[in-house]
Amino acid sequence: MAVYKRGYRRYAGPLTGRWTRFLVLPRYAWRNIYQQRLVLLLTTVAFVWPLLCAAFVYLTNHVELLQGLDQEFLDFIRVDGRFFSIFMYVQGGFAVFLAALAGPGLVAPDLANNALPLYFSRPLTRWSYALARLTVIVGMLSVVTWIPGLLLFGLQVGMAGGWWFVANWTLGVGVVVGFLLWLLVLSLVAMASSAYVKWRVVAGAVSLAVFFILTGVAQMIDTVFRVTWGHVLDPAWAVNRVWCTLLGVTPPEGPGAGPSLLTLAAFVLLLVLVIERKLRPVEVVR
Repeated sequence: MAVYKRGYRRYAGPLTGRWTRFLVLPRYAWRNIYQQRLVLLLTTVAFVWPLLCAAFVYLTNHVELLQGLDQEFLDFIRVDGRFFSIFMYVQGGFAVFLAALAGPGLVAPDLANNALPLYFSRPLTRWSYALARLTVIVGMLSVVTWIPGLLLFGLQVGMAGGWWFVANWTLGVGVVVGFLLWLLVLSLVAMASSAYVKWRVVAGAVSLAVFFILTGVAQMIDTVFRVTWGHVLDPAWAVNRVWCTLLGVTPPEGPGAGPSLLTLAAFVLLLVLVIERKLRPVEVVR
């Protein structure tokens, strides 16, 4: 039969499993990310603080090593919500720079090389592609955020006993939930920046600038109008406010956790719409 007489027919053969297809993108993306020396170096440095915190947990549970110190100081160095909040602040900062380094290299090359038609010509939807890229960033950042935090919580439980877990189990939940919320915001900002800026270096700078600009706008509103509700426009402050509620720490002055969560939900929705607008196999230019 002549070629021109053959019409289009959809592929009807066997397909690999849905999860197998989904995990192809993260598997190769993680390999490419950790081939970047700067990402690997920063990830290694990010483990220093959890190791120091682990040593702190060990010392606080061995009073015999702290004999001779003032009792007020001994009461101050306890593993509580304040301890985990400080741990989260430091690791959250590392996560910001890791997301700026690794995130732009996930979407920008596909857009710059017009690779999306190749992806979507296969049994892979736009949402599956976006979720796979999101999984890559969240998985990479989890290694330096909530996973070490959960290990520290487990170390404290193992040394302090079951009674400490019964009294403080909410701290473990707060560490995991709080970090996952922060990683979602970071990952979506990195993907949105990468989707609109096709140069990796510039996209990384844009993803960092977003937080600095929003922080400056929030401070300007608070200063000009002499209010405190402008803080909710800063996603970093809003996430920090949620962390304080989850860990039972005295929160900073400003709106509560409810308004902060609503602002973060609106911010996340806006980022999803931005990403959805750019992840298309074809684009009509007028």
